[in-house]
Amino acid sequence: MTAIAFLIGVLVLVIGLAISIALHEIGHLLPAKLFGVRVGQYMIGFGPTLWSKRIGETEYGFKLLPLGGFISMAGMYPPAPDDAEPGTKRSRFFATMVQDARDANAETLIAADDRVFYKLPVYKRIIVMLGGPIMNLLLAFVLSAVAVSGIGIAQGTTTVASVSQCVIPATADRSACEASDPVAPAAAAGLLPGDTIVSIDGTAVSTFDEAAAVIQRSPGRALPVVIERDGSEQTLTITPVQTDRAVTGADGRPVLDAAGQPEYQSVGFAGLTPQSALVPQPLWAGPEATIQQVGAVAQIMTQLPVRVYDTAVDLVTGQPRDPNGPLSVVGAGRLAGEYAAVDAPIAARVQSIIGLLAALNIALFVFNLIPLLPLDGGHVVVALWDGLKRRIARLRGTVARPVDATKLVPVTFVVVVLLVGMGGVLFLADVFNPIQLL
Repeated sequence: MTAIAFLIGVLVLVIGLAISIALHEIGHLLPAKLFGVRVGQYMIGFGPTLWSKRIGETEYGFKLLPLGGFISMAGMYPPAPDDAEPGTKRSRFFATMVQDARDANAETLIAADDRVFYKLPVYKRIIVMLGGPIMNLLLAFVLSAVAVSGIGIAQGTTTVASVSQCVIPATADRSACEASDPVAPAAAAGLLPGDTIVSIDGTAVSTFDEAAAVIQRSPGRALPVVIERDGSEQTLTITPVQTDRAVTGADGRPVLDAAGQPEYQSVGFAGLTPQSALVPQPLWAGPEATIQQVGAVAQIMTQLPVRVYDTAVDLVTGQPRDPNGPLSVVGAGRLAGEYAAVDAPIAARVQSIIGLLAALNIALFVFNLIPLLPLDGGHVVVALWDGLKRRIARLRGTVARPVDATKLVPVTFVVVVLLVGMGGVLFLADVFNPIQLL
């Protein structure tokens, strides 16, 4: 059953990613058609065509390699100028690439047809190119809302899952009780698994964090605790003991001092572990989480070459990878499979996979905004440069030629090579040294 659940998780991820890519391309397709641009193809995937159907002037279909998608718009670039030079022998390789791009663009042009992309006003070109990433962002908002507000986030409840039998020093490297360890306050008070805490020290509590806050600030003080057991309420008295607890940061990791050692703080301890449950959050929690993730992913993207290099080092040395580092589609599929196969309620597993899909759409949104061709952000930069060039020409009383973006094909080639190289490193790392989250 575990293997089947793993495969189901991978399949759900693949289907979800395919839908995300399809919607991304629809984000380009709809405004392009709205602005009158002739769209020849709408394809999901690359390589040989598996299936297609022509509806009106557009061919819709699927290709062999489901690694992305594209739409083919007429006149992405202006026609090559008559005085375009073929290039010297030293640049023949790149000159050939530029000419191939111009030839491919020329095939989309029809004489006396103005329904071409490059003739659109700058703002319309930007809308068309940003339509794809924005679609991914909107999908991330929806998925996050479903995961966070529709299903909920795992939180500790006021129902007790387990009671510690003793107090083990935080600095002790063991988990089993010894004869010299004092009895835990909760066990001494008679608290049992399954009890529900109603109030503590006269304060009603609705979450375990609220109860824990009272306990931690009350070492050595007797606290009346009202619990519900077998349908009736009763009052117990717990006296938390003072103990050292490792300080953790916002990311849940231990905070280290100047010497690199964990920092500790003295708090009250009772010895309770809560039951966990999915608690739906307010409607605004999903969008807030999405915006925070956009910022986190954007930071990762600004450090992408360094992060990939660190991943390569971890791959060679066998060191555990940064759980917040980049990963490939293989890594995402592996995580989805692990989420689906983990021993947890089905709702929790579904929530994890939906959250993963939301994160992937955020990554698609941020990644496509990188201002380099062939990414959408690169086309936006070209449109802005074209608009600036024309404005300057008007101020000078001249007419500017449209920006010939085919000249940037060599730069595009270098970017693609780098992206393929980084993708290859992440692929190998996800196969041989995957991120361990569970």
